[in-house]
Amino acid sequence: MSVIAVDLKTGKITTALFTAEGEILESKKRPLGDLRATQVGHFIRSQIDDFLNKAKKEHHVRVKAIGISVPGIYYEQSGIVWAPNIPGWRNYPMGEDLKGYPYPLRIMSDRSCHMLGEHWKGAARGCKNVICYSVGSGIYAGIMVDGQILRGQSDIAGAIGWMAMDKQFEKEFRSCGFLEYHASATGIARRAIEAAADPGYAGELKDRDLNVQDVFNAYKNEDPIAQRVLEEALRYWGMSIGNLISIFNPEKIILAGSVFGPAVQFKHQIYEEAAKWAQPISMQQVAMDVSFLGAQADLYGAGRLALIVAEEIRD
Repeated sequence: MSVIAVDLKTGKITTALFTAEGEILESKKRPLGDLRATQVGHFIRSQIDDFLNKAKKEHHVRVKAIGISVPGIYYEQSGIVWAPNIPGWRNYPMGEDLKGYPYPLRIMSDRSCHMLGEHWKGAARGCKNVICYSVGSGIYAGIMVDGQILRGQSDIAGAIGWMAMDKQFEKEFRSCGFLEYHASATGIARRAIEAAADPGYAGELKDRDLNVQDVFNAYKNEDPIAQRVLEEALRYWGMSIGNLISIFNPEKIILAGSVFGPAVQFKHQIYEEAAKWAQPISMQQVAMDVSFLGAQADLYGAGRLALIVAEEIRD
């Protein structure tokens, strides 16, 4: 048995052909470029069609199901996707684009797919209560409780970028939430730009259009702005993880996303910060790990999603 997995992200799409054992027979990453709205939907369909052809003619396997990870919210009953970082996808009828395939097809948020991927072939194998804490351009958590993915009423569970961590609300938090504003890749770069505008600062971050990697590079060079901004971020990561530990009592926290990468160096400090805030017995029971699958976690999750669907149909 084989399945097709599709991982849609801001700016790119990755498609893969998986075996039931989790082996990738073939994968392809394609940029979205300037595609928008229905163009993106048609492009997804063209990639699926391409892999259906490859499965039959090149790999001589039969596809049983298709799983798709989307960077936002998927409303299963209506087939609508809310993915505002893709142009024209604030309320996009993705289900309509994908009608007509003679295979079961299921779509799920990247938060849930990330958790499925890590549980299938990554750092969450063997766990029943685990949280994937992901920091990239946004911040989210994939949450598994008693062996089941926690999705919520509209597949929005885990949107921890909106976690409130200060008594003072600012208008800037409306678009992404407090935690994401301060401690995402975008937020870290923004905070560094703001701090580097200080007239008394003349370091390497001065008067530059920064990204998060610039801040980590400056941190290596003991730049005071980079040190201050990243120390603030790790405090917020630790506090928010402490809150999650108190609420869900997980056996493992998995640090994931593009920022963990370079932020893995702070793993010990993040754990210590979390320990200040978390319920103490839960904190003693939890382990902290790093993603095994990295950027491929959502793709593996989409593959596992397709296999679950295929198994449900077979049963």
